[in-house]
Amino acid sequence: MRVEDFDLFSTLVKQRSGLVLTKDKAYLLESRLMPVARKWQMKGLDELAQAMRGRRDEAMARDITEAMTTNESSFFRDQKPFDLFRQLVLPSLTEARAAKRSLRVWSAACSSGQEAYSLAMLLAEEGPKLAGWKFDIVGTDISAEMVERARAGLYTQFEVQRGLPITLLVKHFKQSGDKWQLSPQLRQMASFREFNLLGDLSGLGQFDVVFCRNVLIYFDQPTKARVLDQIARLMPADGVLFLGGAETVLGITDRFKPMDGQRGLYVINKPASAAAGLKKAAG
Repeated sequence: MRVEDFDLFSTLVKQRSGLVLTKDKAYLLESRLMPVARKWQMKGLDELAQAMRGRRDEAMARDITEAMTTNESSFFRDQKPFDLFRQLVLPSLTEARAAKRSLRVWSAACSSGQEAYSLAMLLAEEGPKLAGWKFDIVGTDISAEMVERARAGLYTQFEVQRGLPITLLVKHFKQSGDKWQLSPQLRQMASFREFNLLGDLSGLGQFDVVFCRNVLIYFDQPTKARVLDQIARLMPADGVLFLGGAETVLGITDRFKPMDGQRGLYVINKPASAAAGLKKAAG
């Protein structure tokens, strides 16, 4: 691939999604954009680049961005965050919200929905303890294709074998041809919408818990800071943010601070009393 073509594609993707593509990712760009070129009846990426220079077609730009930002997901990915949500975060927040009996959770960059549905299954498994509670799980992704897949709740054999215990597969899924369909009850617990993290997040409303895992790692420092700042504005004083194991807020923003002794969990950086309940539960 020509350097000028790589620069054009990488600049386009960064402007639209925040994803930073370094020169060593040229192979990834080529492998993901060749299907886009074929879709637009072009022989190669040089023609695709030329077309983007010539007319800046919005549909084409969208296809390029989606191809580069679509990431794989799996049920209960990196099991530890789900254990912490069930054992630490959920008990603390349900106690604090006993009066209104409602909780909102955001799965940012949700891909095809496995994270959001893993949380729905986890909540469903709590059974009578959460009777009468209203849980609103919102999944967002920049990819329209991934959002549609998430809404369908239909997964391949390979996808349900990745991280999903057989007991939960049998309990919450039904086989549909060569795929597995999530139950209507669980699908109703989660809603999905197309959304760009670089946009104005205020319209999403307030969230008690935010899962934004393995997303910031692809952004540059200013973009990370801007996204984290906006997320903080959506959260109450005792809200909890989950990041990926390789991600941190340290040196990026002072709106969050790590939860003591809990890797990957962050709380709003306000007076200690704001997180006192969670710290007590963690101890």
